[in-house]
Amino acid sequence: MSFSPDWLALREAADHAARAPAVAAQVFTHFAAHEHVTIVDFGCGTGSNLRTMAEHLPARQTWRLVDWDETLLAAARTRLIAWADRTQEAQGALMLHKGRCAIRLELRQADLAKNFESVIDGADLLTATAFFDLVSGGWMDELCAALARRRLPLYAILTYDGREDWRPAHVADAAVLAAFHAHQKSDKGFGVAAGPDAAAHLAQALAHHGFALTQGHSPWRLSSGELMRQLAQGAASAVAETGLVSASDVAAWRNARVQATSCSIGHVDLFALPR
Repeated sequence: MSFSPDWLALREAADHAARAPAVAAQVFTHFAAHEHVTIVDFGCGTGSNLRTMAEHLPARQTWRLVDWDETLLAAARTRLIAWADRTQEAQGALMLHKGRCAIRLELRQADLAKNFESVIDGADLLTATAFFDLVSGGWMDELCAALARRRLPLYAILTYDGREDWRPAHVADAAVLAAFHAHQKSDKGFGVAAGPDAAAHLAQALAHHGFALTQGHSPWRLSSGELMRQLAQGAASAVAETGLVSASDVAAWRNARVQATSCSIGHVDLFALPR
């Protein structure tokens, strides 16, 4: 499962605005006394997570950005070089200097469905944005067990929780959302995806392994704009693939939603610390 750099760029501002401040504060407080922190970012996309978090972490950082899509890894390198104040090559890695921060950047192409253990070795924090709804409950269980063995904290951001509120309301909203959730649970390469159940499953799996959890809602709150139009069009296309809603109802819903005045898309942020 992969996404285009253009789509990730379109959603980046909404992603940053949606983060739950209290959860983020717990993360940054936990690492405040560290001289150096190593973060592994699963499904890194174009490096948005690094750009959001770096200024709030200790000045010396290592980021290991992990994705299956080599096009996204190349885009991440390009965007991060443009974001940095200056860059340099050091010991086979790219160093990014941004404000007070000196960041060692590692780009890792990996199939996380088959092997995630080697890429989290040596990390102080695992993070992932809008990722866990794409994987299966069984995969999450295996990851949480691996985190527990390493006593490795997890910061999971913008995990979809199934709640949506489009305005004005449309007669097909409930049917379309149910069909969209069914589509979300298709196999994305990690087994049957958890989709809207991901946030709850992840929290339960981490609690089972004794992690202390801080959670907060992080909904997208959008008014009319290109991101909202593309969300509506993408959801309608996914629903049409399921065959669970008539073509005429999907078309009517799409036509209404590309002109919607607002929508809220529910997510949950979570910070899990080993006790």
